[in-house]
Amino acid sequence: MWQSVSVIIAGLVVIFFAGLIQGLTGFGFALVAVPIMTLFLSPKEVVPVVLIHAILIVAVILYEARKWVDLRRIWPLMIAGIVGIPLGTYLLIFLQEGTLKILIGSVIVVFALAFLKGFRKQIKAEKLAFAPVGFISGLLAGSTMMGGPPVILFFTNQGLSKNVFRANIVLYFTAVSLAAIPAYVAGGLITKEVVKDAVLLLPALIAGGLTGIRLARAVQEQLFEKIVLIILIVAGLMSIASGFGLW
Repeated sequence: MWQSVSVIIAGLVVIFFAGLIQGLTGFGFALVAVPIMTLFLSPKEVVPVVLIHAILIVAVILYEARKWVDLRRIWPLMIAGIVGIPLGTYLLIFLQEGTLKILIGSVIVVFALAFLKGFRKQIKAEKLAFAPVGFISGLLAGSTMMGGPPVILFFTNQGLSKNVFRANIVLYFTAVSLAAIPAYVAGGLITKEVVKDAVLLLPALIAGGLTGIRLARAVQEQLFEKIVLIILIVAGLMSIASGFGLW
C-alpha cells in the first residue's frame, strides 16, 4: 500500500490532523482523512485503515467524555446506524466512487451553510427522527467512513451543548464503527496488510488525538459550533471536488 517515503509522511500528517480534529470536536476523523488520503491511495485501501483508527480514537475520547453520555436518548440512533452499514459496505464495493462523493458533499455543504447562517428547526419527536438520520449515517459509514454529517447536523440542529455533543456523537461512532468490522471482513476489505498500515500510522493518531482532547477543554460553546460547521463545509467541498476529479 505504501510505495514511498513521501506517501508514508503524507499519511502520518493527515492522520495527525484528523486525530486532532476528532479529539477536539468528537468527530471529523474520517471526514478529514478519507478525502485527502484518497488523493494518493484507493478508497478501498484507505477506508478500512480509517475504520481501525476511528475505533481506537473514539474509545479514548469516549472514556474522557463518559459522564456526559446519554445512552437512553440515542440508542434508536445507534440501532438505525448499524442497520444501514451492510448496504453501505455493498455500495463501497460496487458503486461508482465519484457519484457517491458528489452526493455526500452536496448534502453536507447545503445543510452546514444553512446552520452557519442561523437556521434551526428543533425536532420534538427526536427518537422518531433518529431512524432515518441513523440509517443514512450508517449507509454512509459503511460506504465511505463519512457517516458523521447526518448525525452531526441533527445534533447541531437540536442545540446540544459542547460536552453532550462530543460524548454522544462519540458513543454513536463507537457503536457504528464496531458494527462495520464484520461487514468489512466479509467483504474482504480488512486484510493483514491493512492492519499493518494502521499500525504504521498509529503514532500520528495518538499524538493528534491527545492534542485535540486538550484543546477541547479550552474551546467555548459558540466557537465550538462554528468549528464544527466549518469543518463540515470544507469536508463537503473536498468530497464534491474529488467526485468531479478536481481533487
